Amino acid sequence: MNEQQRLEIEAAAFRRLVQHLRSRPDAQNIELMNLAGFCRNCLSKWYKAAADDLDIEISMDQAREEIYGMPYAEWKQRYQKEATPEQQAAFAKSQKP
Repeated sequence: MNEQQRLEIEAAAFRRLVQHLRSRPDAQNIELMNLAGFCRNCLSKWYKAAADDLDIEISMDQAREEIYGMPYAEWKQRYQKEATPEQQAAFAKSQKP
């Protein structure tokens, strides 16, 4: 495999991950954080950081829209649920060194 093929495969895998997350709004970000250590917001930050590394100007709102498939505020209104005390406790525990 050459470098271009590797980049194309990685890009395709990333697009598939993003599409999968878009199709699963029932998977709440806090659940993703508690189970996997990352969520849609993390992907948005990584997307923006990659753009910054390439000197491509995008805002955090644009990066979030790329990941969420809609403006972040709209996604939150449609899909985000209040985190349960158990979810909040698990998140707090995972953030301690």
